[in-house]
Amino acid sequence: MSNEFDRLKNEMSLLGEFINRELGKKENLLNMKEKTSKELEKCELDLKVLEEVLILFNKTSEYARLQAKKQIELIVTKCLQYIFESDVKFEIEIEELRNKPSAEFYVINETDDFTLKTKPELSRGGGVVDIVSLALRIAFLQIHKPSIEGPLVLDEPAKHVSEDYIYNLGEFMKETSEMFQRQIIMVTHNQHLAALSEVSYRVDLNGSMSIVKPITDA
Repeated sequence: MSNEFDRLKNEMSLLGEFINRELGKKENLLNMKEKTSKELEKCELDLKVLEEVLILFNKTSEYARLQAKKQIELIVTKCLQYIFESDVKFEIEIEELRNKPSAEFYVINETDDFTLKTKPELSRGGGVVDIVSLALRIAFLQIHKPSIEGPLVLDEPAKHVSEDYIYNLGEFMKETSEMFQRQIIMVTHNQHLAALSEVSYRVDLNGSMSIVKPITDA
């Protein structure tokens, strides 16, 4: 009887130890659960903040694009209207392609009867592409942040502009240089544009040698 009692007592003792160990494991698991829950809540909060920041960045980026779009449209439109002496307008259409912004350029001519919207390269006559290209260069330089210092360098900016508008183009470039305080360095075959410069040089090719001579009023 004593041996049976001792055996039961021993088993009860082992069972008590097992229960204590399991209770210890349970407490550890509960502590881990509580810690994990807090970490999960923090991660969810951080994720929410990041999502809000991403939305803010996207809205800020979209706003910046729209502001830049308006500035560029205004500068190019003013340039076209000044040179062609008409109500022509320049418009940029921005759309998302494969999660990246894409822009298309259009020239708009309005009359009492209809509105003609075409791409610059399809606009007829007068070197519209040349003028749009020139105006875009000026616009990008002026609105770029941080600002880009230095001269505006042009290579034959008016090669397709008809003589009807070349004088307007020359005056526009002169006023642009003065307005934005930016030197213009230009290569051109147009005598009128060359004559507008404060300093002009003529380059003649003699065999394989370029002969550079200053152009004077005389």
